[in-house]
Amino acid sequence: MMIGTFTRPVLTLLGLLLLLSCKEQSKRPNIILILTDQQSESMMSSSGNKYLQTPAMDYIAHNGIRFTRAYVTNPVCSPSRVSLMTGRFPGFYKDAEGRQVRNNAGAMDIPASSPEALGENLASYLTKAGYDLVYGGKQHLPPFLDPDLQGFHVLTEDARGELASKAADYIRADHDNPYFMTVSLINPHDICFMAIRDFADSTYQQQLQRNFKTELMLLDKALELPEDVSREEFFEQYCPPLPPNFEPQEDEAKAIEMFLNRDPRSFRSGAREEYTEEQWRMHRWAYARLTEMVDVHVQEILDALIESGKEEETLVIFTSEHGDNDGSHRLEHKNVLYEESVKVPFTAMWKGHFPAGQVNDRQLVSVGLDLLPTLADYAGIAAVTDPRGSSLRPLFEGEKVEWRESLGIEGEISRAVIREGGIKYIRYDAAGFEERLMDLKEDPYETTHFTQDPAYTEKLEKIRKEFEEYWFEGH
Repeated sequence: MMIGTFTRPVLTLLGLLLLLSCKEQSKRPNIILILTDQQSESMMSSSGNKYLQTPAMDYIAHNGIRFTRAYVTNPVCSPSRVSLMTGRFPGFYKDAEGRQVRNNAGAMDIPASSPEALGENLASYLTKAGYDLVYGGKQHLPPFLDPDLQGFHVLTEDARGELASKAADYIRADHDNPYFMTVSLINPHDICFMAIRDFADSTYQQQLQRNFKTELMLLDKALELPEDVSREEFFEQYCPPLPPNFEPQEDEAKAIEMFLNRDPRSFRSGAREEYTEEQWRMHRWAYARLTEMVDVHVQEILDALIESGKEEETLVIFTSEHGDNDGSHRLEHKNVLYEESVKVPFTAMWKGHFPAGQVNDRQLVSVGLDLLPTLADYAGIAAVTDPRGSSLRPLFEGEKVEWRESLGIEGEISRAVIREGGIKYIRYDAAGFEERLMDLKEDPYETTHFTQDPAYTEKLEKIRKEFEEYWFEGH
């Protein structure tokens, strides 16, 4: 009698827990990660940029949250993507020669021999959580993260043409399981080819024309001036001006000059030394147009989501793998850890679940460290990642939480730590030991540094300690 009396409420409780669990499972959203390439945080109209229009990107921001202080772990393609997929710094890994991963070549050469490489990644966790995996567009990942091998259904590897329409078709279809889709769009990355082409020798010019026809065609389209506008009127009213930090940083680190001159074709140093102010402004014009081109693809994806009637069942995250210096410090491309290169757009929306219109200009977000914990949180599964990464879910949902006060960033020629209050420390190691301390509140464009300023001695010592003891031990 006692057994029966005891068993019935237990079974009832178990049934209730099972019901609640099923309901919780049903709340798990579809997840769409839209990833662009080489887009700085300022390159959206919702960021206040009046020289472009990005209605699709803005739609995500206006219907959810936009972060103004989201940083990549490394401002180069493959290292950044390794972080997105594993929730770890690229420097956590070693390449086949045992060297710490800090550049594209090293990231593409990570052997699949460690437990972290084999199982602790985004695809593995979301598969265990019951998600269907979908991938489309640019990959640029080491073999152990190859989407095909990881179990993704690959829509296409075309990151410019058919990707958006194929993603849209998938979104409109019926699905038995929740899905995770990565839409990896290439632009505004084609801005890279402006300096590469301008400073290529005749042999390499032929290779470019043969191997990069689409890229050069889109770049030329982006360089076109508006119809029925004179050149004088164009530069007076339409073309973006030079940035406030157009000149190199005062007392610039020697490592930067060494890096600019290391490339065998010297397009980086060529742009810095030979581009006229008008050419730099044309670079900025083309960068804006390429960003608008990719926004059209984002719009096609959002249109499909709206038409499917599944907006309230789908979490959409938009970000980029790194930025572009776009004329700041007379630099184009990325690599150097100035804000234009390392700070990227990061927006998220889930209709009916996130407060709309949020702008978070305080918390430091690490796109590479925080994305995987966030996705795992929404998928209802625990993930082993860098312990300094955190789920962004409470920030998405408008909650007040304790958050990190500083953030580490890696690069090919330097590493950096930035603090919540705007103090930023870069330690260069490519041309010997060099350090630079910036204050982004006092000097937001990093035109100078305060390393030797006695007023910053205490702040310098504190951030050095964070660099050495918390973010980059042994470096």
